[in-house]
Amino acid sequence: MFRTGTAPSPARPSRPTPSAALAVLTAVAVAAGVAACQPDPPAASVARTSASPAGVPAGRPEHDGRAERAGEDDGTVPSGTTVFDDDLPALANLAPALRTALEQAATAAEEDGVTFVVNSGWRSRNYQAQLLREAVAQYGSAAAAARWVAPADTSSHVTGDAVDLAQNGGTVWLAGHGAAYGLCPVYANEPWHYELRPDAPDAGCPAPYADATADPRTSGAG
Repeated sequence: MFRTGTAPSPARPSRPTPSAALAVLTAVAVAAGVAACQPDPPAASVARTSASPAGVPAGRPEHDGRAERAGEDDGTVPSGTTVFDDDLPALANLAPALRTALEQAATAAEEDGVTFVVNSGWRSRNYQAQLLREAVAQYGSAAAAARWVAPADTSSHVTGDAVDLAQNGGTVWLAGHGAAYGLCPVYANEPWHYELRPDAPDAGCPAPYADATADPRTSGAG
């Protein structure tokens, strides 16, 4: 048989006494005050989460790429640089014969309304090494990068014997007139890369190499 009767009421949670509640609030306030007074952790103890500097492949020891990155003293140029901006090391440190040929050609081109815009000229070894690291990261291997960027030991930019021009009217003008000034494109895959060929005014520019890996002077384009 089932027993009948009133079911017992569920137990009510006990309310904290006012003194207990005050003690909890006091403890929370004290803890917050202690935390607020703690000094920030030293910067050196914070883990770096930013990406590696450009051109440093993942897995390599990270150097301070910001300190190593090239500046104008290494041969970088601001936008809109022309061959007449010879206060910049990128132009001032070109081989004198190449710089003279460029200025003569640029003067003649300006009479046709064309301006030579320089993207790169002389480069320091540091700048060339930076570009090579970036090319390896971009193309995935040293062999692939060698079609575009030379090591500092073989780069014609490091010796001041090459200039890279913006692909605009300047390179179009040089395609028709450059040989007369000894200015020749050297690599078929880099129509912006010009070097001085002293025989070109008489013999014309030699056929360009397919890319720098076909150039016996160098293992990279520079």
